[in-house]
Amino acid sequence: MPRADHPGGDRTPRSGAVGEALEGVLLLGRGLGLVLRRPRLFLLGAIPPFLTSILVTAVLVVLFTQLDTLVLLLTGFADGWSASLVSLVRFLVALALVAGVSLLLVITFTTLTLTIGAPLYDLISEFVDRELADPPQVPDERLLRSAGRAVRQSVALIAVSALAAVVLFAAGFVPVLGQTVVPVVSALVGGWLLGVELVGSALERRGVLTLRGRTALMRGRRLRVLGLCVPTFALLAVPFLGIVVFPVATAAGTLLARQLRGESIRPAATAPPG
Repeated sequence: MPRADHPGGDRTPRSGAVGEALEGVLLLGRGLGLVLRRPRLFLLGAIPPFLTSILVTAVLVVLFTQLDTLVLLLTGFADGWSASLVSLVRFLVALALVAGVSLLLVITFTTLTLTIGAPLYDLISEFVDRELADPPQVPDERLLRSAGRAVRQSVALIAVSALAAVVLFAAGFVPVLGQTVVPVVSALVGGWLLGVELVGSALERRGVLTLRGRTALMRGRRLRVLGLCVPTFALLAVPFLGIVVFPVATAAGTLLARQLRGESIRPAATAPPG
């Protein structure tokens, strides 16, 4: 039963929309405090994002060095238009292309990093649970079964992010809307999909094994989820910053998962008896 003594245990936000979103932002700070207690675990958790950051940076370098060529290929239909209109169209296409690729890259980066470093991030998530009250039992599940589920879910999330990137790319052509609303929507969609990933390990230990189960819980605390995940999404979009952010986000995702389940995130020594 949800606990009323903690924000995570009350499904009705008491501090309004801004306060609820801020509670999500503050989870990053709490996550940082937790992982810094285990520097070795933090450093190990930085290895997978370092490797995937190299790959993401290579893709970004190719994108930006070939951006003019790609834009020209995509805007051949406008060759006969006036110079000012052609310039505007090409600018909008470039902007939409960068936004769409960035969304897809961040989600792919997250998925690849979690896949490569799954044992390490499970350790971080389990460590966070042990530091808090009432840690769940680690389920006894066959490795092949859990790995197969993880692969299927990762493919599904990448497919959804690719579809979203295409839609947002097309919407980027709309004057004004494409330069104002679309970037905001892109951050919200990217943050939400990132959240689905970050709460995965902790929720699986609590018997929530499907993407549908995760998103059902997340919908109950949308603003808190976005408060954590949108800033994290923005930070992960910066090459190599993910090396530091990822272990912290993993810890914060575990805290968020506990709140989604109505559990306390107070330290075990100070948490009141259930």
